[in-house]
Amino acid sequence: MKKNDVILIASLLIICAISLLAIKLWQKQSTTDKSYVRVEVDGKVYGTYPLNEERTEKIQFENGSYNVLVIKDGKADITEASCPDQICVRHMPIHYSDESIVCLPNKLTVTVVGGQENEIDATTN
Repeated sequence: MKKNDVILIASLLIICAISLLAIKLWQKQSTTDKSYVRVEVDGKVYGTYPLNEERTEKIQFENGSYNVLVIKDGKADITEASCPDQICVRHMPIHYSDESIVCLPNKLTVTVVGGQENEIDATTN
């Protein structure tokens, strides 16, 4: 192998690496722009909120109970709830497509739609 061969191979590897990085960043940006959170109460859509806008939404129910949804850094999280078990509050923030947070006592479901695809598939789980 000559010196020019090594330079050519190194140049091609660098170009491939830069192209792969650019594609990954573009895909992440395009899915973040289109992704949103769908909030359902008792099976009916309460609201939809984009993941790329930071906001805090207090979801009030007729019986006086509530959940607080916080969207920050492209992730959705329930930070406060009036339910006794607090499972929804202890759930990790969600951002992958089709991930959900469920509060059974309040009949609340928060689901990510059009988000980033999870790298772990059903057979891995």
